[in-house]
Parts: sequence; structure tokens; C-alpha cells
Amino acid sequence: MRILIVEDNAVARAVLRQALRRLGHEIVEAADGEAGWAALQNHGDVRVIVSDWTMPRGDGLELCRRIRARTDEEYAYFILLTARDGTEENRTEAADAGVDDFLSKPLDVDELWMRLRVAERILGYTRQVRQLEQMMPICTYCKKVRDDQNYWQQIEGYITARTGADFSHSVCPDCYQRVVLPEIAQLKAARQPPSTP
Repeated sequence: MRILIVEDNAVARAVLRQALRRLGHEIVEAADGEAGWAALQNHGDVRVIVSDWTMPRGDGLELCRRIRARTDEEYAYFILLTARDGTEENRTEAADAGVDDFLSKPLDVDELWMRLRVAERILGYTRQVRQLEQMMPICTYCKKVRDDQNYWQQIEGYITARTGADFSHSVCPDCYQRVVLPEIAQLKAARQPPSTP
């Protein structure tokens, strides 16, 4: 797996690089948040970022916010590496920025290995979800959607079951002209009494 390291301390970056290479990963490096963002643009296949929190030119939380703001890219797992205390305030601030996981300094390689295993699992699930979202089987004629149990249902029910969204129904202008007005005309014609000779 290709991992982006974002760490301003050269020694800490070298320790992290060596640990990740020993674990069999390919490394991309950056010394601050701005360089990390640029590296991410140049290496589109990076799916895991291990970033220091406090850095010049864009800290780890700012970098994470920028990554989370991308809507057209695959999900990236963000691990924040920090010497800060794991207070509730710090954890909340990081979680609100979109951080997935924490590692405390000094680096514990066994802990890093476990976090990366979790990252691989989650990234696998996000890939599966994205594939499923891109391939929604829909009937060409009635527009019903087939779910995972091979049950065909109206698209509203399918989306409501997966997102909780509610729908209100209306008639678009095209259908009003093409369907509703002719139906009204038929009903009016059917209600008119037959003409007497």
C-alpha cells in the first residue's frame, strides 16, 4: 500500500519511513501540510496518510479537512501522529476535522501495524460500497431497483431503506402535458351524458 507521511521533523520522518518500509509499504514523504497536499495531488493512489498534528505551512488537521473536502476522490484513511495529550478536547477537535485514528509519539511499530490493518479493512469496505453505488440495477421499463436479496422494489423504497430519505411526489411539466391532461380529457369525455337524437 502507498502511504503518505507528513512530518516536519526529519528524524521522526525517517523513523516512520523505516517502520513503514519494514511493514512492506511504499512511501511518499512531505515535510509540512502544504507539501503533503501537493504530494497527494501528484500521487493519486495514496489511500493512507500518516500526519503529524503540529507543523508549519498547514498542520495535520488542516490537511485532513482539505482531504475530506474532496468529493470526487476515493476515501483516504487519515492517521494523526501526535505528541499532544489524548484529552477529550483534542480528540473531538481531530474527529471533527475528519481524522480516522491516532498514534502517539514516540512511535510504537506494533501499534502502527495494527492501525494499518484496520485502515486496509476499512478501505476495502469503502471500495466495495463505491462499486455497489456505481452499479444500481434498474429495470428499463418500470424503473424498479433490484436490491441485494434479488427483490425488485420502487426506487423510493430502495433509497429510503439505505439512507432514511423521505420523498414527496409531484408531477413534472412534461408528464403533466403528456399524461395528466390526456387523462383529464378522457375522464371529462366519459362523464358527459350521451347525446340524444
